[in-house]
Amino acid sequence: MIPVAPGEIATIVTTLEHRQRPRPAPLPETPLRLVRWHTPDLDHYRALFRRVGAPWLWYSRLAMRDSALAAVIHREQTQVHAVIDRAGIEVGLLEFTHPAPDWCSLDYFGLVHELTGKAHGRWLMAIGLAMMWRPAVTFVRVNTCTLDHPSALGFYRSAGFVPVSQAIETFPDPRLLGLIECSAAPHVPLFAAS
Repeated sequence: MIPVAPGEIATIVTTLEHRQRPRPAPLPETPLRLVRWHTPDLDHYRALFRRVGAPWLWYSRLAMRDSALAAVIHREQTQVHAVIDRAGIEVGLLEFTHPAPDWCSLDYFGLVHELTGKAHGRWLMAIGLAMMWRPAVTFVRVNTCTLDHPSALGFYRSAGFVPVSQAIETFPDPRLLGLIECSAAPHVPLFAAS
């Protein structure tokens, strides 16, 4: 076994690729809608990122300085979309980047915990794949990890993604850094740094 330092978290990251252009098909029904944020307000973006990702310890965008975050989410190659419910509340995030004309990175994909397991993810993935697969694209790549929703890996595989590699990643616990509430992600033990 490899020990993990107090105050750190370890996870296994699985990289998956989608290499077959999706065939046109009817979208699953949902009361949700997708709205593109062309130049997201940074605080608004972080609030949605935290709302969707805190249960799974998404922290990277919360740790970025304003200038670094703006450089990432405001660049021309990146699209940020909010999932909106009937009441106009943002309940999901779809973010992807075309770093080169021939491939796309699915950077963030998620719904608030209360909406998981209700087929809304299939709707979001269908729309997302249709947008990500531009004419020159030959594959879409996504990373998931053992901190994500327990169904995440299976969900990506059912959407046509195939695992291509794995790596172990360690990082400071974002709850101890004050980026996420200490009560978040109770399925991940919280060990204070010594």
